Amino acid sequence: MRGRWRFWSNVAAVAYKEAAVIRHDRAFLAVVFVQPLVQLVMFSALSNTPANVPWVVLDRDGSIAARRLVEEIGTSGYFLPPASVASYAEGHRRMRRGETFAMLVIPRDYARRRERGVPEVQLLVDGSDPITAARVAGYVTAIAAATTVTPVRPRAGPRTFVAGGIEVRQRFWFNPTLDDRRFFFSVFAAVLLTNLCLSATSLALIGERENGTYEQMLALPTTPVELILGKLVPYVGLCYVNLMMAVLPVGLIFGIWPAGSWLTLLVITLPFVLAALGLGAFISSVARNSAQSIFVAVFFILPSMVLSGLMMPYRLMPEGVRAIGGLLPTRWYQIALRGVMARGAGLGEVAVPTLVLVLMFGVVLAAVAWRMKPRLD
Repeated sequence: MRGRWRFWSNVAAVAYKEAAVIRHDRAFLAVVFVQPLVQLVMFSALSNTPANVPWVVLDRDGSIAARRLVEEIGTSGYFLPPASVASYAEGHRRMRRGETFAMLVIPRDYARRRERGVPEVQLLVDGSDPITAARVAGYVTAIAAATTVTPVRPRAGPRTFVAGGIEVRQRFWFNPTLDDRRFFFSVFAAVLLTNLCLSATSLALIGERENGTYEQMLALPTTPVELILGKLVPYVGLCYVNLMMAVLPVGLIFGIWPAGSWLTLLVITLPFVLAALGLGAFISSVARNSAQSIFVAVFFILPSMVLSGLMMPYRLMPEGVRAIGGLLPTRWYQIALRGVMARGAGLGEVAVPTLVLVLMFGVVLAAVAWRMKPRLD
């Protein structure tokens, strides 16, 4: 019992010393509190929804039905007014120059085939931007399907129209309107915390060495684990402040609140923050100077943003790349965070990524303690 009390007393003493240093670092605190506001503005502008898409039409039919289809697509709100082209070659030249993103080709017998219930058009899309291309193709397909009708003549009465083909009724759970903001803002906290954790603690130990206080720190009657935990505790508090600054403004401004419980959100954040802070401390323990430490931290931050699934679904990545992303704490935190923020998952549903983060923290803590132990003996 006495040993346990001494352990936490030492951790608290180191944490108090580190908190005093942070409190006087006004530049660092300014970054901590300004960064969420800047990134909030940036994320609010992110969207995969096409807008003002330039397109051209090759109308070889010239019928009223063809003009109606072009009008329906043009008034959907996603496209600019279409330009007319006279041939495939002209449309290809415009697309190659970047003047248009899509070309709609209406065949000569479009109106006649439409009357028979088997209309067909061709859509050529610039595939150099695959996400936008898929969205544009999906919107045009949906609009064309809605305007394609088959005439039916009953035995008596006027002619009526019914939709041809198989009717597919789609329903999207957790994001019924496929709002891009929900996709980005559900992991907004992960972006802020990844930047804060890796950049803050990557200078924790190397800063002591460059300030000439490293030997004084080693002379303290503490173990490596107590030193590390003590240095991380103040940053954990700052991370939870950043978490609130990520969640509350998004809810108040955009109406996007956590679908799950706040308690689950707080619980899953702790192991991620500890693992990410520990990774930053490990970087600081192996670096020889501040410049090297910052370079290595950025080396980890960029893959964390790209390979973790924050901006692009990780399930769509190649298997090898997906495996590399699994070594980063941000991958597992974004899985748990999306579950709580977007799908209303409870602690049981996010237990696996949470336990993985706990394991990662244990491994990183042991690695940092191993790096420091020879200096303490």
